[in-house]
Amino acid sequence: MANATMYSEDMFVLLVPGSEQVFLEPDELLAKLKSMLEQYPDPLPRDLQKFALVDQQAQHLRDTGCEFEVSPGVTWQWYAVRLEK
Repeated sequence: MANATMYSEDMFVLLVPGSEQVFLEPDELLAKLKSMLEQYPDPLPRDLQKFALVDQQAQHLRDTGCEFEVSPGVTWQWYAVRLEK
């Protein structure tokens, strides 16, 4: 049986076109996603519209997605990573 800690997200890597990859802790990624959503000019996708608060939208994105198109042709991607200690 697999160890449950194997699936915990200690860190994420965030890939933004035109920028260097950034390693973030879960709360830091949440803050970045929240900021991005607050500036998102278009209607949100249906799965995010069901959440009233931007905090909930960002958490749903972090926990269930791995990419979001912030503008045509510009997609943010994030992936859970494990850093060796």
